[in-house]
Amino acid sequence: MTQKRKIMVTSALPYANGAIHLGHMVEHIQTDVWVRFQKMRGHDCHYVCADDTHGTPIMLAAEKQGITPEALIERVKAEHLADFSGFHIGYDNYYSTNSPENRHFAEKIYRTLKDSGKIVSRTIEQLYDPEKQMFLPDRFVKGECPKCAAKDQYGDNCEVCGATYSPTELKNPYSAVSGATPVLRTSEHYFFRLGDCADFLKVWTAGESVRGDGVMQPHLQPESLNKMNEWIEGGLQDWDISRDAPYFGFEIPDAPGKYFYVWLDAPIGYMASFRNLCDRTGIDFDAYFAPDSDAEMYHFIGKDILYFHALFWPAMLKYAGYRAPTGVFAHGFLTVNGQKMSKSRGTFITARSYLECGLNPEWMRYYLAAKLNARIEDIDLSMEDFIARVNSDLVGKYVNIASRAAGFITKRFGGTLAADLSDTALLDTLQAEAENLATAYEAREYARALRDVMGLADVVNAYVDANKPWELAKQEGQDARLQEVCTVLINAFRLLTIYLKPVLPKLAEDVEAFLDVAPLTWQDAGALLLGHTIRPYQHLMQRIDPVLVDKLIEANKQSMEQQNPTPESAIEPLADTITIDDFAKLDLRVGKVLACNFVEGSDKLLQFSVDLGFETRNIFSGIRKAYQEPEKLVGRNVIVVANLAPRKMRFGVSQGMIVCASGTDDADGLFLLDVDSGAKPGMRIS
Repeated sequence: MTQKRKIMVTSALPYANGAIHLGHMVEHIQTDVWVRFQKMRGHDCHYVCADDTHGTPIMLAAEKQGITPEALIERVKAEHLADFSGFHIGYDNYYSTNSPENRHFAEKIYRTLKDSGKIVSRTIEQLYDPEKQMFLPDRFVKGECPKCAAKDQYGDNCEVCGATYSPTELKNPYSAVSGATPVLRTSEHYFFRLGDCADFLKVWTAGESVRGDGVMQPHLQPESLNKMNEWIEGGLQDWDISRDAPYFGFEIPDAPGKYFYVWLDAPIGYMASFRNLCDRTGIDFDAYFAPDSDAEMYHFIGKDILYFHALFWPAMLKYAGYRAPTGVFAHGFLTVNGQKMSKSRGTFITARSYLECGLNPEWMRYYLAAKLNARIEDIDLSMEDFIARVNSDLVGKYVNIASRAAGFITKRFGGTLAADLSDTALLDTLQAEAENLATAYEAREYARALRDVMGLADVVNAYVDANKPWELAKQEGQDARLQEVCTVLINAFRLLTIYLKPVLPKLAEDVEAFLDVAPLTWQDAGALLLGHTIRPYQHLMQRIDPVLVDKLIEANKQSMEQQNPTPESAIEPLADTITIDDFAKLDLRVGKVLACNFVEGSDKLLQFSVDLGFETRNIFSGIRKAYQEPEKLVGRNVIVVANLAPRKMRFGVSQGMIVCASGTDDADGLFLLDVDSGAKPGMRIS
């Protein structure tokens, strides 16, 4: 047993304005597996989370439903917790950011930052909806992209060309709330001086903390550190932490009509949820959040919110007099059958629909865990692979070990295992892997851990085939041998269950009942179960019936069609008429794709290297959601706007635009345009 550690763990807070889907489950399953492992090791590990409940979207959704924001978030919290519980996510506390604890800490942190000169105010210009009489957040303004003129783009970035900009730069803007044309108005806002924290953040992001077991823990993964260095070196800007009324949230002290921006009080919600747990259970809050704390604090998050957790949050904690996190663990996104989750294809799969269609949540826990590692990589849910892997690994390799041995123990030996064993070589092999597997779980290398566990299961099944208990049962004078072989198998099954318990907690609980033992801990791998009486075997897990998966896809497709009916005639109207002279200004050229890669830090962009015949261009294109295997685009001919002015982006300079077709809705997709095979790079399109 290693030294006992004090650990606080969080998952990112789901927003209280939508259903929990399998993308959420990637993160919460990853976190839950790690927490369950730590608890099996005997550490004091507390897992807290909450609903993120503030902001304009909550206010508008409640208004639309004719209820108060408080009623909305209370209902959604119950739905969220039911979904997470259905997947056996074992929070020690699931709370809400709309809580007295969160208000207390938000105001305390704000006042401390203000007193230390980290908060400044200034007057800014914002777009204002004259009909709704409210300032519009970036995502509630739409218009034409100022860079590529794509229509219906959000106020902060273009999903077609990937450009970022301010809402005031949009062409022909309109309010996504009322449709009205917004007007510019001034307002006083409050800013957190993040740039003043750059020296601390340079040290913290590259640093490590000492874990409770004496091991050094880097604060960030290598990919995260590289991205933070880019942002820090690029110059950190002051962060607007205020919003104007009307707004659902906490009012800023001594600033009537001004409210904390949701991203200020959302991470503080981790503290609030933990404080609520402490007050209920007697845990010492300060032992975890004081600047000199020897406890560990970890945040599991998606890569899209890394900026907030690796820069804003540590800086806020540091300069408000608290400790910074021990580690921020980011993960990638979930795709389904190789594509971004889509409502129209039925692959935007909600947790509730999965459960209601009768699929075992531990099938999905195992499948996702078997793909997760410590890197920031997207993972894919392939339905065919899901069925094949679960049926092969969990049922064919693991559960069948028990079913092939337990019946003989019950029928021939009254349920009692052999008191001793003459040969423990197989069990010695399994026990010897306990620390290697523990190392993998600790490092969040679940894919490696489960691959190794299934390798051990293969070894056990080879033992079954070599010793053939069903033949021993038919031979006279082989009772002792039969009992020993089956005792070895039951013990091997128990060891495999210990190693799988963080991933399969409900199945492990059923195995504990079958074996008639106390809840299994990691330390139990060091002992064997001998001379012990087990209970009659009950089947532990069914195979996945493909019909259930078909039902799941159809259920999501139908429910989304009912919620978002799309008329077949939804075709984007023609743009304004142009002359031949206008068209002549465009220099469209045939280009051949030499290379195509994902852009680290962006979930929208692909980076192309394109041969235009006379030169090679670097082009960023916002079509990643439509092409999840960019390597397959290499060698393809595309159409390039070759005389577009180069544009400097956060990831580099884009030297043109690749032309594609798109519909009026995300579900319609994006499609690169082809040219006949005889066309050569550099040929002009006219």
